[in-house]
Amino acid sequence: MGLLTSIGSSFTISDGMAGLMMTMPGLLAAVSAPLVTVATGRIDRRVMLAVFILLLALANFLAAMAPNYWLVLVSRVVVGITIGGFWSIGAGLAGQLVPAGSVGRATSVIFSAVPLGSVLGVPLGTLIGDIAGWRTAFLVMGGFTLAVLALLLLVVPPLPSDQTTRLDVLGSMLRNVNTRFALVMTFLVVLAHFGTYTYVTPFLEQVTHAGSALITVYLLVYGAAGIAGNFLGGSAVGRYPRATFAAAAALIAAATLLLPVLGRSDEGAVALLIIWGVAYGAVPVCSQNWFARASPDSPEASSVLFTAAFQATISIGALFGGAALDHSSPSTVMVLGGLVAGLMVLVAGAHWAGRFSWPKAS
Repeated sequence: MGLLTSIGSSFTISDGMAGLMMTMPGLLAAVSAPLVTVATGRIDRRVMLAVFILLLALANFLAAMAPNYWLVLVSRVVVGITIGGFWSIGAGLAGQLVPAGSVGRATSVIFSAVPLGSVLGVPLGTLIGDIAGWRTAFLVMGGFTLAVLALLLLVVPPLPSDQTTRLDVLGSMLRNVNTRFALVMTFLVVLAHFGTYTYVTPFLEQVTHAGSALITVYLLVYGAAGIAGNFLGGSAVGRYPRATFAAAAALIAAATLLLPVLGRSDEGAVALLIIWGVAYGAVPVCSQNWFARASPDSPEASSVLFTAAFQATISIGALFGGAALDHSSPSTVMVLGGLVAGLMVLVAGAHWAGRFSWPKAS
């Protein structure tokens, strides 16, 4: 995200067109999540994680050497396949790695990777891009990815597949009212977030008038807030699933709606980014919790649906946000995202009003 502007300038394309780098992997991840998981159902999960991490490294190296923008997009297609397969498997592994009483905390640790990616990856990539160019940032990330592959093979134990996911299981889950609520709520809040946050750099440049070094600091602060939000959400969602998810969406709505007004100053922008970071840090663990509660006897299948819904909406959000940005302004993009996040709060209220309950594990 922090490199979109510089990559767009390198290939002489608009910020909205550069946003296709977010759209492509999300779309491919949504498709690959169920297909890859079903096709590899009997293969050791550690082996599959290693394959996906290796693909990620190769995609980073391809992007670093790409002579034109379309080859960059090809590398992002590979990233999308990796994301879909990795998270559909990895999101539900806590039950195989820790005792039953620690699964909730372990799931929060797994999902802390999302805000940690923001607090470390986005500012670090932006900083390297400012110092040595965006291609160097991809080279460095490819090297980091190979280091993670080595650690995975050294530290993580074999993870034999104990439950094969079938497409008919996924279809039956969609007939569950709680799964449908999880899909709608995830769609709205992720659409709101990625339709806006993908283009937060243009907003900070054009509205807040922050320099590149200051934007890196802002993204770092946002990511640190996201880590706090991840663990706050993880500790609260088990007891208050509806309220926690709705509160996260409400805070995202408040932050994005207020940014065009208060985000003109550095102080206002930082304060709202902190609120936004805390709120979004809770979103992945809340969404995964809802899918898991809807189908407690099919943890990997619920992870597949979670991943597909999340990643598809990332691509849609980045696409719509880019189109809005190219035809309006960064402030308009923020307002539209805030309104969509507000709709998610209303859907959570409908779930509460309908007094729906979650099934018990057999």
